[in-house]
Amino acid sequence: MTNTRNGSIANILLLISLTGLAIFILYQLLQSLGVLDVVADSDRLSNWIAELGYFGPITLIGLMAVAIIVNPIPSAPIALAAGAAYGHAWGTLYVVTGATLGAVTAFTIARLLGYEQMQRIFGQRLHLGWLGSQNALTGLVFVSRLLPFISFDLVSYGAGLTVIKAWRFTCATVAGLLPAGFLLAHFGGELTASSLSRAIFAVLILGVLTVAPFIVRVGVNWYRRRGDLIDKETGNH
Repeated sequence: MTNTRNGSIANILLLISLTGLAIFILYQLLQSLGVLDVVADSDRLSNWIAELGYFGPITLIGLMAVAIIVNPIPSAPIALAAGAAYGHAWGTLYVVTGATLGAVTAFTIARLLGYEQMQRIFGQRLHLGWLGSQNALTGLVFVSRLLPFISFDLVSYGAGLTVIKAWRFTCATVAGLLPAGFLLAHFGGELTASSLSRAIFAVLILGVLTVAPFIVRVGVNWYRRRGDLIDKETGNH
């Protein structure tokens, strides 16, 4: 049993190392081609995307997906450029499509490479009790998508190592991305030097307002369960 667990841990570390190496190589390649310099500048990126014509949306979606998979690449400037190049509606559609594609790809990588190994190590403990239920995990993914300071890609990779179903992960991701994607595309449509900071601030406020009721509900449920447990223990005595 110990040898099996040690072997599983070694496999996970190897897979993490190989995945990290692949992401690092891709990042260095994009940097050497000058793509990252363009991506970091919403103004330049929107102009470049507009010059691509029919290939612009596909390129934009691809860039957004790569930015989600490869952590160091910023995704906010891409979202702003989408709004600047294609307006609120289409910009939001391209942002959400690209981000969802990247999130599902990261989720799939983790699910295929690490989930089975995690099951061997932790067994039923991987289900995390009530916190590991499908509804709870779906809610956590949804909430994380509303908060810009929570790493989008790490949540995607981490979710792939849990028991959450792929379709639930995808639905929660899309639902959480829509308001944030629209705000970023909206500010991108009025692209100015302060657009990025204004957009992030607006998304943050939206996230806090949306998450607050969820946190209150979780707290109330926890308090009720705790009260029921105390009542049972008191009754047993």
